[in-house]
Amino acid sequence: MADFTFPLPDVGEGLTEAEIVSWHVKPGDPIAVNQVVCEIETAKSLVELPSPFSGVVKELLVAEGDTVQVGSPIISVTGEGADEPAAPDTGVTEAVSDTTASVSSEGDSGKVANLVGYGAGDDHATSRRRRYARATPAEAPAMAPSAPVSAPVAQAMPIIAKPPIRKLAKDLGVDLASVLPTGVAGEILREDVVRQAEQATVFKNIETPAWPENREDRIPVKGVRKAIANAMVKSMFSAPHVSVFVDVDATRTMDFVKRLKASPDFAGIKVSPLLVMVKAMIWAVQRNPTVNSTWTDEEILVHHYVNLGVAAATPRGLIVPNVKEAHTLSLRELAMALEKLTVTARDGKTTPEEMSGGTITITNLGSFGVDTGTPILNPGEVTIVALGTIKPKPWIVEGEVRSRMVTTVAASFDHRVVDGDVASRFVADVASVMEEPALLLD
Repeated sequence: MADFTFPLPDVGEGLTEAEIVSWHVKPGDPIAVNQVVCEIETAKSLVELPSPFSGVVKELLVAEGDTVQVGSPIISVTGEGADEPAAPDTGVTEAVSDTTASVSSEGDSGKVANLVGYGAGDDHATSRRRRYARATPAEAPAMAPSAPVSAPVAQAMPIIAKPPIRKLAKDLGVDLASVLPTGVAGEILREDVVRQAEQATVFKNIETPAWPENREDRIPVKGVRKAIANAMVKSMFSAPHVSVFVDVDATRTMDFVKRLKASPDFAGIKVSPLLVMVKAMIWAVQRNPTVNSTWTDEEILVHHYVNLGVAAATPRGLIVPNVKEAHTLSLRELAMALEKLTVTARDGKTTPEEMSGGTITITNLGSFGVDTGTPILNPGEVTIVALGTIKPKPWIVEGEVRSRMVTTVAASFDHRVVDGDVASRFVADVASVMEEPALLLD
């Protein structure tokens, strides 16, 4: 029997530290090869670490909430086979591909055997931090939820909804007065209620808690929040931003989405206006390739492929995973890829590899009921597009004022690469597809 020490591995992209979020084992527990022992949070994602060997947990060397350097020992295990510790299966638990853990075993000879990857560093200091340090030691009182608050939306017409729709709204806790109707006669449809319910879940103040007794919270700037802050500062103050806006009649897009939802080919697949917007961007990129570039100081790299990033708001903060080779996907394949990306991000399983190599990004402000904004470029890219909320507005059609489903498309560009005429043509191309999505038919 010998004692094995498992150092924190580099889970990809040269990361130097990670926080121990939770332990899945405790001293005395038997563990097997590839069994998940803990979950760590890096600046990129949450990653589950599998054990590279079997045995019995001797000691947890790092507490939950500690931030440790790569190479620092985090757990010791008593087991057999010290001379040939098993390499971890990094494909398990959606960990980063091509990651190799380093494991050392120390016997009576004092020699340390290392697996491929890295050796133990000289400085294994840990910095102990609480995840959220309160300004006062008093515990905050239990949150007392109040009645749900729905975003008020003015409606000029009475509420028109069939009994099943009214029951659905009641079951989902949706106030029909806050729902934007998309029916031909101004009636509220099932998808309108479902969309309102889904949008409501992204807001933090649907249930308003009581004020806590402590006056301030202290949240350490680390992990994803630190990475976001550094990336935004670098992007904003290194790339000269310029933004372009256009209002779009998206009525045909909404009709197109309804037809896709009813199509057997899209059964069980989430379809939304974002799908049309993404496809429109890919089409517009092909017509205006310089918007899909990277600035390197020495040269401009124009990418003739699209790894399309989608800004995702998650409990851990804003992340931008991307759909690889999005330009090669059919509309159905793209819908499936977007759904997988969203679910993975929401579950905190997005890997660093899935957030690297992006060429252009979209952010969906409309999911928060926002009309438009001036998005900041994802570092390394020269274009980001924002889709605003789609809602009924008066619009002139053939000389008459009619109610149409209108949205605003906004885009920011790196002016070192993208000139005003190219930026304008690109946004106009995106808008033309939103106005007539039949251009997207494969």
